[in-house]
Amino acid sequence: QHGCLACHSVDGSRGVGPSWQGLFGSQRELADGGSATADTAYLRESITAPAAKLVKGYPPVMQPYALAEDELAALVDYLRGVGENE
Repeated sequence: QHGCLACHSVDGSRGVGPSWQGLFGSQRELADGGSATADTAYLRESITAPAAKLVKGYPPVMQPYALAEDELAALVDYLRGVGENE
């Protein structure tokens, strides 16, 4: 509905934005040299304030999304299940 798949994949392929495959619980290398765990708080922040923690190798092109709480929770739940890390 919001066009996320125009930039993000669910199969691991590289796009304008990072793939969502295996995202939840993974370590993300950040553009500033730090790292972050892709947990619920990180995903919520990445949707609502995407420039806060840029993933290394990706441009800062995503706009912030002001989703309703139920939409945000549903999207985070979806991301949790996309190619779960085993």
